[in-house]
Amino acid sequence: MDAQLADVEAGRRFYGDLFGWSFEEAYGTSVWALLDGEPVAALAPKTDGRMPTVWTVSFATPDAAALSRRITAAGGQLVIPPTPVGELGTAVLATDPEGAVFGLWQAGGHPGFGRRREVGTFVWAELYTRDTAAANAFYGDLFHDALFGEGARPDFGRADVTDVYPPEMPPHFLAHFRVADLDEALGAVQRLGGRVQSPPFETSYGLVAVVTDNQGASFALLRR
Repeated sequence: MDAQLADVEAGRRFYGDLFGWSFEEAYGTSVWALLDGEPVAALAPKTDGRMPTVWTVSFATPDAAALSRRITAAGGQLVIPPTPVGELGTAVLATDPEGAVFGLWQAGGHPGFGRRREVGTFVWAELYTRDTAAANAFYGDLFHDALFGEGARPDFGRADVTDVYPPEMPPHFLAHFRVADLDEALGAVQRLGGRVQSPPFETSYGLVAVVTDNQGASFALLRR
């Protein structure tokens, strides 16, 4: 997963303080976010000021080109077709039929998360959609083995947009980071210049609050 930010240095300060991340140079002008020396995310500069300031979740795939063809065949679209990222791997940016944006990652030298599901790391992605049945069909077909195969441990779910957001909010993925103390984390977000979009609410996967960072990128804090 990665955040596209107008100011990567400001992002380093915000997330470094909030989650205890350190950083090192990555590909081009992007940086890896590390927890105890292992990669947990990336921060990248926006190449166009008109682009949204967002967190993007990418799904691992052994064949980005083949999965891209299945996405378009199922009614999705490719925003960025399969693109090599040096020797790190191949990236794709796509949308589902409702317009929710997600990525694909075919690993080369960079396999993806070094740590997840722990405090200070990615733990869950929730798809907020207007048509849960269509989302079930689309993602269930694309990622059937990951969702339903033997030993599957899914890291994402879906909900109706109006469960948390007003009806005019477009469908989107919301990345969740695990925290030990939700009240303490919310205080830190506000102290660092972010804001609380949705105060804590109960879900089937834990207690969640939706926030934005100091540049407007939305994400969620999850206490399990």
